Amino acid sequence: MFDDRLNDFIHYLRFEKRYSPHTLLSYENDLRSFRDFLATTYNIEAIEIVTHFHIRGWLAEMKDQKFAARTLNRKLSSLSAFYRYMRKNGLVENNPVRKLHSQKLPERLPVSLKTSETDTLLEEIQFESGFGGHTDRVICELLYSTGMRRNELQQLKENDVEWSMGQVRVMGKGGKERLVPMSAATADMLREYIAEKRRLHGRENNWLLVLPSGEQLYANYIYRCVKKYLGEATTMKKKSPHVLRHTFATHLLNNGANIQAIKDLLGHSSLAATQIYTHNNIDKLKEIHKLNHPRG
Repeated sequence: MFDDRLNDFIHYLRFEKRYSPHTLLSYENDLRSFRDFLATTYNIEAIEIVTHFHIRGWLAEMKDQKFAARTLNRKLSSLSAFYRYMRKNGLVENNPVRKLHSQKLPERLPVSLKTSETDTLLEEIQFESGFGGHTDRVICELLYSTGMRRNELQQLKENDVEWSMGQVRVMGKGGKERLVPMSAATADMLREYIAEKRRLHGRENNWLLVLPSGEQLYANYIYRCVKKYLGEATTMKKKSPHVLRHTFATHLLNNGANIQAIKDLLGHSSLAATQIYTHNNIDKLKEIHKLNHPRG
């Protein structure tokens, strides 16, 4: 039965691949959507008899519902991963997703803050008073100064900070660990924050950043925090934690950082994912050339 296979797959992703709760939920939602489509449209409950024609029908239905190409590709990727797992365990003979092509994506360059907007966010904006405002300030600082993802920030513990080395140990996608440097100013900010947290909530709580109640941060809190303060620093439409990650990478590249080093700091699995930032860098170089070259 589909549900039995799906439950086994999610268990595998959670305990062997160590995927984040957010990623697990995406996989589960995608695959349950496909299960419901099979049952409603074809009266199929067994995943083993599905062919690429059934999957093509699922894609066609989602296109009619105006799903974005990026969303369709993610759903196909989830389904393909599901089939790879089942093939590995001898439950199916082939992966029918391989007979389909990915949807063509519109070019979407990463959105980042200007240096002046970053200065406004971290140096001029008045964060709320009290421990909650202190937490919000550290959230924005860490996301920009380390380039980590929202979920990576949420999962940080006190012992992930290597004070003597001036770096933070970050657990990325697929359980891959990386070390990200932090400045002396960021380290001092964290020391002050941890001292305040311990005064309010004791030493037993090992989460690096916590809610005013002392509980672990949750993803939507981080999102709302960043959106609120970015709204005071920029007029850009997009205001999310990932904007600070993009800003981290873009500012490094604009100031001469090696693209391979940026890849490692971001925790990308391939250089292709990082090279999208070079488009912004080229635009900057064109602008400099136009303004400064005699024949620009």
